[in-house]
Amino acid sequence: MAEQKATTSVLYEETRVFEPSKDLVENSNVMQWMKKKGFKSEREMRAWTGQNFITFWDEMAKTYADWFEPYGQALNWQPPYAKWFVGGKINVAYNAVDRHAKSAKADKVAYIFVPEPTDQPTQKITYGDLSKRVNKFANGLKSLGVTKGDRVSIYMPMIPETPIAMLACAKIGAIHSVVFSGFSSGGLNSRVLDAESKVVITTDGFFRRGKPLPLKPNVDEATANTPSVKNVVVVKRAGIDVPMKAGKDIWYHDLVAKQSDVCESEKMDSEDRLFILYTSGTTGKPKGIEHVHGGYCVTPAQTLHWVFDIKETDVWWCTADVGWITGHSYVVYGPLCLGATSMIYEGSPDFPDFSRWFKIISENKVSVLYTAPTAVRMFMKAGDQWPKTHDISCLRLLGSVGEPIILRPGCGTGTTSVAASSRSWIPGGRLRQDASSCPRCPSRP
Repeated sequence: MAEQKATTSVLYEETRVFEPSKDLVENSNVMQWMKKKGFKSEREMRAWTGQNFITFWDEMAKTYADWFEPYGQALNWQPPYAKWFVGGKINVAYNAVDRHAKSAKADKVAYIFVPEPTDQPTQKITYGDLSKRVNKFANGLKSLGVTKGDRVSIYMPMIPETPIAMLACAKIGAIHSVVFSGFSSGGLNSRVLDAESKVVITTDGFFRRGKPLPLKPNVDEATANTPSVKNVVVVKRAGIDVPMKAGKDIWYHDLVAKQSDVCESEKMDSEDRLFILYTSGTTGKPKGIEHVHGGYCVTPAQTLHWVFDIKETDVWWCTADVGWITGHSYVVYGPLCLGATSMIYEGSPDFPDFSRWFKIISENKVSVLYTAPTAVRMFMKAGDQWPKTHDISCLRLLGSVGEPIILRPGCGTGTTSVAASSRSWIPGGRLRQDASSCPRCPSRP
């Protein structure tokens, strides 16, 4: 045990520096901004942004977001309270969907959805299609009496209806609370009670390792003592027979069938709540963390554009579940606000075998992949033969988060850069990131 700890300690003190390619550095989005501003070095840029962070985020807010009404003050700082983009009117659903659906990006693919069952076809959803689906569900929620400020719990697997539900809530000013679908009925119950949710959105079931598993029964158990819940909306995903309570439960497809595909986005104050996301609860009662429309229209898009260097032609895949903050930021709001094309994969990375992710990357020409060290270590343990089963030369940038990656000889293709990132969220949307989180900077494993 002592020897193992010593080995781990040495690995975490890795001192090698892996330089990004010159082409990546020179053509990176952050370098283009540096050149525009006249900065000669990264150190100079960081010094300026640190000293002028209000000016910096003022520029970012005007670059990455469209405002219904301009804000009068970038930051009102009354310790310990900070209000960003004071007086501005905005809606993240408008920025993520509406403006693209009304532009030349209407026919661009927003999501590529890969179901876990190998006999089910991949789905491509354009921004135009996404807009209609979001609007129909938003109108459906309105028909159930959901209004601005109401809370809606979302307990669903990684399927397109999950971000659609989030965006529909945002569009009408409702506050969504996504609960990781792997949590038990008790975990869902405590979060629904705390949020006083009016509606819960779920599925009949989901697929895991090729088998359909029920999910709706968890919701029935979780909402047995939640007087605030008036309706449960159920997406038919796995084809499982589930009990439906008359007057309370309603099928998603029935709800949206007769709804209009036109729905205007609410003009929200920049500080109006967008969502509540609860902590895991491993160290006590889950705590609800709130984020707002203004900050979330700006920071996820800006960091995705700079840290992961997303280009117009990239296919982006963040493998996180939307039940966590990374999924909120980099599966839903960040890429959609940028008008990017993103992947959603429903199931396990090793089903039917360890080649599944590499097959998805190859077939969909994924160019930027963002995943966790846990997944990287799993594939390292599985063996080098699995990446070789498919042509993954389309990958140009790999991102990781949360902890160091211990690279070994033979990892990577020699043409793909690695960006490791460390993040801490600050209320209002400001992000602090370390020196290794820009693609133009050396990455330290």
